[in-house]
Amino acid sequence: MLILNAVDELLEHIHEVQTSVKSLSSDSLMNMNSFMQKNNLEIDDEIATAFQYQDIITQQLDASLEAIESMRKSIAVFSHAYKSDEALANGSLAKLQEKLQSTLQEAKEKKERFSGNANGSGAENDEIEFF
Repeated sequence: MLILNAVDELLEHIHEVQTSVKSLSSDSLMNMNSFMQKNNLEIDDEIATAFQYQDIITQQLDASLEAIESMRKSIAVFSHAYKSDEALANGSLAKLQEKLQSTLQEAKEKKERFSGNANGSGAENDEIEFF
């Protein structure tokens, strides 16, 4: 049980760090946008790519945060079951493992979907539009 508590605490810490990084990333994007508007700069291909990467970073952080929340919820359910009924909890351990594996697989799939053009896997004619 102690190991699950340690894992949960580690996940909580990672969640907090990623939430802070997401906020910094968003602030950075807004600062770049403000700078470009103040200086009447046009968006060229390099800037468009930078904005796209910034968006991908945010999407990846969102997917990671969602996976962490799901894992923490599964751990909490298991921990509660373990405290209530040890025999029931032992049967639930297999379910917990399945849930964690499912969460991991979903996170990996989201990573692939969100990667987009960053990994060169997007269509050649994909264009980024900014409003």
